[in-house]
Amino acid sequence: MTGWLILDKPVGLTSTEALGAVKRLFRPQKAGHAGTLDPLASGLLPIAFGEATKTVPYVVDGRKVYSFVVKWGVETDTDDAEGEIAATSDIRPDEAAIRTILSDFTGEIEQVPPRYSAIKIAGERAYDLARAGEEVELQARTIRVYDLRLVDRPSADEAVFEAECGKGTYVRALARDMGRALGTCGHVSRLRRLAVGPFAEEDMITLDALREIAEEEDGAAKLDDCLLPVEEALDDLPLVTVTGSDAGRLRRGQAVILKGRDAPVFAGEAYAMAAGRLVALGEVERGTFNPKRVFRHSEPRR
Repeated sequence: MTGWLILDKPVGLTSTEALGAVKRLFRPQKAGHAGTLDPLASGLLPIAFGEATKTVPYVVDGRKVYSFVVKWGVETDTDDAEGEIAATSDIRPDEAAIRTILSDFTGEIEQVPPRYSAIKIAGERAYDLARAGEEVELQARTIRVYDLRLVDRPSADEAVFEAECGKGTYVRALARDMGRALGTCGHVSRLRRLAVGPFAEEDMITLDALREIAEEEDGAAKLDDCLLPVEEALDDLPLVTVTGSDAGRLRRGQAVILKGRDAPVFAGEAYAMAAGRLVALGEVERGTFNPKRVFRHSEPRR
């Protein structure tokens, strides 16, 4: 079993628990997820089966889109609704004030991750140290926020935002820091991921839907139809098309010379396909494709 399942993770499950629930349905030999979601967050969790696990880094490094609600007036030790109250304020920013600071949180910015995060300190996870009562001091890191928009203002206490951001961005920290910049406190009360790399909302399927499919006649085959092709994770890379004989050489780890009218003129990372099947990831250099990771033969999907 090979391909990508784009799960709509429900609130209340860790990403590991969600992966476990999916594995019980599909029973793959190998599986992993690309990009952790907190238990209180819902939304897009890409899960790789089989050969797709070789492409996980390309998804993890992709841009992510989040919809989230910031509750003003309360800051918590986890920067979300799960934590203990750390500070409070009576100030509630108006819409004009909120819009004024958005540009300060767009582009390359410095961000201190939440104390309760998976970042390692001397080999230990920050959240493990924090839960043990130890003082956790994390250094600011450079992140990139491509877009940050105020979407709605349902009440004076809440504001709804949408953010498109790069790898390593903590939305919880954005909420915390926006609150402080507005002279008040803030934390994330709801968080939903809408996109990761090439995968978007329309690709998602819920656990309940998968369980219903599994109960149907020919459920295993229908579950297989829920998977997306491995190469969809590689949308940002150039495609090189090779012949069947060249595909055999690539799978044996041998470089091939790219010939003919459609031979690429670029240099750099790319992926190769033959007859609708993913063959290899590699580097194009001086008209030659050098394989770095090869993929076992599999039937094309979609």
